[in-house]
Amino acid sequence: MKSEKNIRVATDVGGTFTDLVFFEIDQQTGKQIVRSAKSDTTPPNFENGILNVLNKADVRIEDVNFMVHGTTVVINALTERKGVRTGLITTEGFRDVLEIARANRPDFFNLRSKKPEAFVPRHLRKEVRGRMTFDGQERVPLDLSGLPEIVDGFKNEAVEAIAICLMHGYANPAHEMVVLAAVRELWPEVSVVASHQITREWREYERSNTAVLSAYIQPIASRYLNKLESGLMSANFKGQLYVMQSNGGVDTVSHAREIPITMVESGPASGFLGAAKLGQLIGEPNVLALDIGGTTAKCSLIENGQVTIKTDYWIERNRISAGYPIMVPVVDLVEIGNGGGSIAWIDDFNKLRVGPHSAGASPGPAAYGRGGVNATTTDANLVLGRINKDYFCGGEIVADIAAVERALDPLAASFGMSREEVARGIIRIADDSMVNALKLVSLNRGYDPRDFTLIAFGGGGAMHAVSLGQELGVKKVVIPRGASVFSAWGMLMSDLRRDFFLTQIVEMSRNEAIPKAQELADELTAAARAQFATENIAPELVQLTVNCRLRYQNQEHAVDIALEKGERFAEHWAAIADRFHATYERQYTYRLNAPLEIVGFHVVATAEIGKLDLVELPVTGSSISAAIKGNRMVDYALAGIHDATIYDSTRLEPGMTFDGPAIIEDPGTTIVINPSNRVEIDRFGNTQIYLSK
Repeated sequence: MKSEKNIRVATDVGGTFTDLVFFEIDQQTGKQIVRSAKSDTTPPNFENGILNVLNKADVRIEDVNFMVHGTTVVINALTERKGVRTGLITTEGFRDVLEIARANRPDFFNLRSKKPEAFVPRHLRKEVRGRMTFDGQERVPLDLSGLPEIVDGFKNEAVEAIAICLMHGYANPAHEMVVLAAVRELWPEVSVVASHQITREWREYERSNTAVLSAYIQPIASRYLNKLESGLMSANFKGQLYVMQSNGGVDTVSHAREIPITMVESGPASGFLGAAKLGQLIGEPNVLALDIGGTTAKCSLIENGQVTIKTDYWIERNRISAGYPIMVPVVDLVEIGNGGGSIAWIDDFNKLRVGPHSAGASPGPAAYGRGGVNATTTDANLVLGRINKDYFCGGEIVADIAAVERALDPLAASFGMSREEVARGIIRIADDSMVNALKLVSLNRGYDPRDFTLIAFGGGGAMHAVSLGQELGVKKVVIPRGASVFSAWGMLMSDLRRDFFLTQIVEMSRNEAIPKAQELADELTAAARAQFATENIAPELVQLTVNCRLRYQNQEHAVDIALEKGERFAEHWAAIADRFHATYERQYTYRLNAPLEIVGFHVVATAEIGKLDLVELPVTGSSISAAIKGNRMVDYALAGIHDATIYDSTRLEPGMTFDGPAIIEDPGTTIVINPSNRVEIDRFGNTQIYLSK
């Protein structure tokens, strides 16, 4: 029997911790009850970590009506090469698209540079005869006479998944649909996906690679979701389960299982969506959002309350590798290998480095006392007095100070420094890496950080946010209430969301262009409504946003321009064009007096499925002195060593104010407040820090 309680739960499986946020409306008082918890991530049986954190939060799973889940399983399977043996079926003459790739070579002057190795070896890339043109016309009829032999060959090679990507399948997927049906008939047990099921955008290499990577992880993701479902069901879960997507929305498990590549950045997306919602609530629509976890730091820029979604997403791209493209909608973010568990080490030039390698959850930082022998960012924060050794991990773990000292000693001996000096260096290097990442999403894209508020979350965000904000010159820093599990909070603020793309060039200078553009936009919105209708989602719940991808005629770069509610090309083309010119000029510093053309459409379809609304916290009238735990000496690195006042976050109330130097100790994180900073607790319990100039 389904529970009559209104209980919602979000779980976020990270590389180090599994986070949970629990939300309930009290049936008698109507008040919100919100709880959070963290426990260790448990690879490869991730569902155990979820059940553990549910037990830790004292949540009766049979009472849960709604659960949304975010995970790193897809990105981890890709980066760790733990997918399945995959074959590719493509158009005759195009089996080498994956290896030809693009001409971009980051390590430009390295004459021995090699392109990233394709996920499908050449002997598993097969061709079929048939050809579509760029505008969707059939040039050569499809010939499936060789398909049975291809399938038999895949069986003999122990292939477990097949990707299908035919030339110009974005313009007309008819050939792909026929091949897909034929493969399923010839080999019903195999996992198979066609490119048009994932995206209808152009660029053959990007589409081919996306289809291949989706097929590569599809059986892995399917088994993961099946284990998750069965684990929850065996624990008597009877509610509705959703999965967080990379586009900032949630989706049904059944749909996520079909195209799991849309989960590639499942966890981080929700945190940035939550930051956008929080910014709107506190009157700060322009936000630099920073998420520092145990393994990585991620950041994104939010303008006018809107999270930017892009399909130009790459994994494993760095200074020596071009990486791999994945053409699915992903929150526009920059990610670096720097988090609380990032390991400090010495390179070949005797320079101190921090990350990207992480101690993870097991053994974790040396301070965990689980056998970790490498010094990490967390250990450095502990040595400098930023983290309370007597309240480590909210008092759940006794900090192993002896292990921390042993981990720092080799580094200290190598540089002839004290442990404290090395720890200070670790923090400064980590901060520098994070500042550079924040600059990539702001300064490098024409935005002045001084016009933004920094919202920092994750277990490590609050420890580094103030020093990063002062370096960037932001207006203020905001640490959300429940910062350590804020990505899970974001999941409970999300709508059901699907993204629909269509590439079609429309030269807007031609007489027939405007009605053609409207016809294509209407076609895509109708497809979006139809898909939701098949899942019994009421039409009045579905909200649609239409974006057109515009560029100057014959240019390479295009800009997405959102159509405002009620706008149609016939009546409002001049206003749409004006917005394009302004946006293009901001991004590229100039505008042209040249004809425009649409190269594609992007329709965002959302449906509200019930969200967590933040409510103001009660005020008891308690004094700020009641929240003071004491004082201790804290090393603020560049800001020097100061006697800091220590505050208990659980005793801080809306309206309370105080000045730094200070430390706020929360069960899930530590907020470091530099000297001369002004702190105010807002009506939602967030910590707003006004930075000194």
